[in-house]
Amino acid sequence: MSAGDRQPPRVDSLGRPLNEAAVELQESGNDPDVLREQVSGEEPTELERITTWLDERTGLAGLVRTTLRKVFPDHWSFLLGEIALFCFVILVLTGTFLTFFYVPSAGAVTYDGTYVPLQGASVSQAYASVLHLSFDVRAGLLFRQIHHWTAVVFVAVVVTHLSRVFFTGAFRRPRDLNWLIGFGLLTFAIAEGFTGYSLPDDLLSGTGARIAYSAAMSVPLVGPYVASLLFGGEFPTAAFLPRFFVLHVMLLPALFAGAIVAHVGLVFLQKHTQFRGPLARPDNVVGRHFWPAQAFLSGGLFFLTAAVLALMGGLVQINPVWAYGPFEPAIVSSPAQPDWYVGWLDGALRIFPPFEPVILGFTIPSPFIPGVVVPTILFTLVALWPFVERRVTGDRGAHNLLDWPWENPFRAASGAAILSVFAVLTLAGGNDVIAAFLDLPVETLTWIFRVLAIAVPVATFLVTWALCVSRRSRPAPDDAHPAGSGGELGARHRGGTAVRRNAAGGFDEVEG
Repeated sequence: MSAGDRQPPRVDSLGRPLNEAAVELQESGNDPDVLREQVSGEEPTELERITTWLDERTGLAGLVRTTLRKVFPDHWSFLLGEIALFCFVILVLTGTFLTFFYVPSAGAVTYDGTYVPLQGASVSQAYASVLHLSFDVRAGLLFRQIHHWTAVVFVAVVVTHLSRVFFTGAFRRPRDLNWLIGFGLLTFAIAEGFTGYSLPDDLLSGTGARIAYSAAMSVPLVGPYVASLLFGGEFPTAAFLPRFFVLHVMLLPALFAGAIVAHVGLVFLQKHTQFRGPLARPDNVVGRHFWPAQAFLSGGLFFLTAAVLALMGGLVQINPVWAYGPFEPAIVSSPAQPDWYVGWLDGALRIFPPFEPVILGFTIPSPFIPGVVVPTILFTLVALWPFVERRVTGDRGAHNLLDWPWENPFRAASGAAILSVFAVLTLAGGNDVIAAFLDLPVETLTWIFRVLAIAVPVATFLVTWALCVSRRSRPAPDDAHPAGSGGELGARHRGGTAVRRNAAGGFDEVEG
């Protein structure tokens, strides 16, 4: 047959080439599945028919099969990302319930609800709806507190997960893009938490919104436009609650969902990293398959996470807005601390000197450096760290095996120093509470935190560097009994004295 007479390949309804051999078997009656049905006399079940029907129209069988056979490393630290994902799911579920009752309006109403101390007070509709949700809606307060606690835990787990990725070098090529996506998720989480924290329109959240407005206004040239876009004019405005509500329940969750899909998709495409071990190689993953082992483990972890958060929401009070009172622009409560994930920003604003330089005829407001410049520098440094490290070390190879933190002293010391900066600034955000507890003037404590903000990161860097260098100089755990040297698959050498049975049936002590 000439090339011109060759028949084009047969395709199915989706345009996919058919398996000619399989089609011929089915048409001839020799297909194994058909023969098995003829011999057994059993017809396909309804579930099998639905599965076949769906696969014929989507071609998902291969993808599902690959997903079910994906291997997950058997190490507890890899579950941190799953806990963060579970927290996001719980936030969506509880947040959906809360939106049924919340009114995003700053319009004034007279409160006539259950909470007696505020009856007859003029409050915003948003604040009144939160009180109604807390005191009059069945399980409303429980859902509010579960939602708030989950947000607090969510950011903490994301930070812990990113720290694990950072200190083990899991961000290296080819996973540098996924590091940027993960860091973007942290940024979205902080923004989502702050916008939700501001919605009750109580005195504490209103003070936080006022600080955010001042920080936005301090940006030279574009600050007033950015602040007007976010807050709808000069603070306080009636427009900022609806705008924050839209950001909190629509824009940021959509960005979150898209980033999570991209993040998880890249993990599946690039496969997991793993710690070094006797069986671990750069071209494999040692662990359990997604189905059934990992699926049941993840399912149990989800319900455990939900149970712990529900227990916290039911037993541990958080954000009692009725105790703070409605927001009034002329009143600032003290003590006033935001949630921990923005407490470091409040601390930076509290301890930074009142410095307002004039550059090219423009006066730079004092909140600009601690409220905008410092966070931008720290976040940019962390986000671009994979590229900075690659440029400094010249290491452009692909890495599928993780480092122990001490194997890269500079990375470990830098990460510890950056975390210590945030820790000191977070403590500085509570300088008024600490001053009252220690019976010290706030001014004295402010100067102490200014010194600590510089001294603690430097000391943390030096101490971490020294500890990592000292640990790295010792033999690696798997080097004491390498594979093939008499140890069982390179078992770790643990030292000490062991008891071994001899040929006569007795026992001898041997040095481990």
